[in-house]
Formats: sequence, structure tokens, C-alpha cells
Amino acid sequence: MPDHLTRALVPSANLRAVACITTDTVAEACRRHQPAPTAAVALGRALTAGVLLGALLKGRQRLALKFEGSGPLEKIVVQADAHGGVHGYVAHPDVDLPLRHDRFDVAGALGAGVLTVTKDLLLKTPYQGVVHLVSAEIGEDVAYYLTESEQIPSAVGVTTIPDAQGGVMVAGGFLIQSLPPANMDAIDAVLQRIQTIPPLGRILQDAPSAQGLLERIFHGMDMEILDTSPVAFRCSCSEQRIAQALKTLGRDALLRLAADEETIAIRCEFCGEEHRFSAHQLRELVHQLPQHPHPESEPPAA
Repeated sequence: MPDHLTRALVPSANLRAVACITTDTVAEACRRHQPAPTAAVALGRALTAGVLLGALLKGRQRLALKFEGSGPLEKIVVQADAHGGVHGYVAHPDVDLPLRHDRFDVAGALGAGVLTVTKDLLLKTPYQGVVHLVSAEIGEDVAYYLTESEQIPSAVGVTTIPDAQGGVMVAGGFLIQSLPPANMDAIDAVLQRIQTIPPLGRILQDAPSAQGLLERIFHGMDMEILDTSPVAFRCSCSEQRIAQALKTLGRDALLRLAADEETIAIRCEFCGEEHRFSAHQLRELVHQLPQHPHPESEPPAA
């Protein structure tokens, strides 16, 4: 089944929920960045968390997650939109640690640090929230951010399981929130329920369906499916956007680059795509910059 997300409500418990399958999306990110297994699991979990949080947005709203830690991964950055699009990268994709209790040691790879969530809600200034990492396992940290920074009691679970060939066997997750007024008892009951079902990765391996995952979590409850929509790895970089960024270097810097008469290549951190600009194209960017008046053309001082 292609990657997708499903939104649902549980009226009797006053909860809303989102679940997603992100296997192909994470696999595409791994194809582009070639991370080692531990880094791949960390990146996959963060991308899935981005998809889940993005599902709570509307229209052209966007958000960014930045996990910064003291461990060798150092940083994971993810950007997501309201339509299932997501992209991201890990600062040091070559990080791979020994298994810890038969699990990938994402917490050890990321270390102590902070999670910064920035939301572009199409207002004058973006909203930003910062919390300390409580476990560095990604899912628990996002749940802590939602509960502490946005004051919305939440439960989040994310998983990525790589295969022996360096690909991705399965990836996905869920996000459950209490609607106002907050119902902590309902969240606690669901968390207890989650403890009784098989591990998230095993559920998704057996049946990679977002709706199926929600049905396992809310078995016996009055769940209402709202909609299902596609998820995909999408990056907003383009030659035009890179050109606009190059213009910010200014006239002199662009002319120095063009003087070498060599093509420059700029690699997007998020998707790994290279955008190339020849010396001629760099000079064209210079011509597009506003012209500064010569001193002799300036009006005399009063």
C-alpha cells in the first residue's frame, strides 16, 4: 500500500488521532542521504513525526522540527506541510551505534539536548516552541513538546525498521490528542491500551495500514474515520529558489564567483539535489540586482 495518513475521531473519549505509513517516504530520504542504520532509524522517526504534526496544519501552513543533541548525530532537521509532504536530513548520516537491549540506540546517538518546533501559520511571525529532549527517542520528545509547550495532552509513537540491504522494511506511527476540554484519563487509558498490543513495528509489518493501526489502538471504541490522504518525500528546493538565495550574497561576491569561469554546484541539505550555475548565469544574477546610483548622479545635499 502506498504511503498515506488517516485522521480519525474517538467521540466517547474526546480524542483525535492521526496514523501514517511512511515506508517509501523514509526509504527515499535514505536513498538520497545514504545514512548508516542508526542514523537511518533516527531520521525515519523524525520524518514520520513531521508527517504526523503536519497533518494537524491547514492550507499552506508549514512546520519544522529541529532535534539538537550532544550525541554524535548532533542534529536532525525535518520540514513538513499540511498535505503529507516532508523532507529532512541528519547532520552526520554516518553515525552507527551498537544495538542497546536489541534496539537501535537512537537516544545514545542523539544525546541530551532540545527540540525546537517552528510553525509557519501564515501570520506575521512564526510560532516557535522549545523543550528539552526527555528521552531522545523522537516520539516521546514530540509528545512532551505537545503536552508541555502547546498544552495539549498527547501520545506519539513512531518507528523505522531498516532491512539487511540498507533499505527500509517499514516505517510509520501515530499521534493521539485530547480535544478540549483535556481528558487526561482518556489519554492514560489509551497509553495503557498501547502497552498491551504488539510493538508498533510488528503491527505495521503484519498489516501496513494507517487505519488498521488505529483500529488496533482503539479496538472496541467508537472511532470515526475522517479521511485518508497520500504521504510523500517532497522538497521545495528549485533552481529559482537557489538563485534567489545566491542574490543575497551581493554583487561583489557573485562577480568573484563568476570570475573563476567555472560552474558552481550547490547541494540542497534536505534532498541532496545539486543545482549548478555557470559563470554566465552568475553574471545574469548580478544584472538582476538593483542598480546603485553613482556618486555623481546623487542629488546635492540641501
